[in-house]
Amino acid sequence: MNPTIQTLLSHRSVRRYTDDPVPEEHIRSAVEAGQMASTSAAVQAYCLIRVRDPEHRRRLVELTGGQEKVARAGAFFVVCGDVRRHRVIAQRAGKPYRARLEAFLVAAIDAALFAQNMCVALESMGLGICYIGGLRNRLRDVDELLRLPGGVYPLFGLCVGVPDERPAPRPRLPVDAVLFEGGYPPDEVWLDALSSYDEEYEAYLRARGAAPKPWTRGIAESFTEPARGDLAAYYESKGADLT
Repeated sequence: MNPTIQTLLSHRSVRRYTDDPVPEEHIRSAVEAGQMASTSAAVQAYCLIRVRDPEHRRRLVELTGGQEKVARAGAFFVVCGDVRRHRVIAQRAGKPYRARLEAFLVAAIDAALFAQNMCVALESMGLGICYIGGLRNRLRDVDELLRLPGGVYPLFGLCVGVPDERPAPRPRLPVDAVLFEGGYPPDEVWLDALSSYDEEYEAYLRARGAAPKPWTRGIAESFTEPARGDLAAYYESKGADLT
C-alpha cells in the first residue's frame, strides 16, 4: 500500500483540536495542492475564505448549530463556489454572461474537488479536518457576516487543526454496494450487500457511545422531511440561475 492510499484510508473527521496554531506554510501548501484538483475547462470556480476574527468565529458557532469546534479549531475556512470572477471578466470584455444551472453545478463540483485535495494534503501533514455542512443552516446570516458579493456561493465550512483525539474510522459501504459493472444492477444486488454493513455500522455507533442504529434505518429516517428548504432561493439571490 503506497503512502497516498494509506493517508486516504486513515481519514477521520476530527472534532477536538489542541490550541496549537496551524502553520501558515502548511495552509498555503495545502491550498496549492487543492488547486491541482481537476477543474472543468480550467474555470477554477471556487474560492476559500479564512475566518480569523474570534467574534466572527463565535458567531459562526451559532450559525452552524452550536458546533464549538468552529471556534476552537486552529483554523476555519468557508469553501465557496465562485463565478464572480467569470462575471467580472466577461463584463470587462464587453461579453454577456449567460450561465445557467450548469455553471452552478460546475462551481459546486470544482469547489468540492479543490477542498478534498486540500484536506488530503493537510492530513498528510498530520493535521485533522472536519467539513461543516451546518454552514448551510443560515446562509443569509453567513452571507451578511462575510460580506459576500453576488456570484460567490458559500457551500460548506472546514475546520483544520492539530488533532486532540483519535476517533475510530466511520465504516463505509462495502465496495460491492457502490462499484457496479456496465450499468446499475437490480436493487436486490446492492441491498444484499447492506445487511452485514448494518451490523458493522451499529457496532461502530455503540463503540463511540451513540445510540446504536442500523445504517439503513438512519437513512430511512433522514429524508422524511426536506432539509434547508430555502437554499435555492438564497443561491438565486446571489445570482445563480438554477434553471
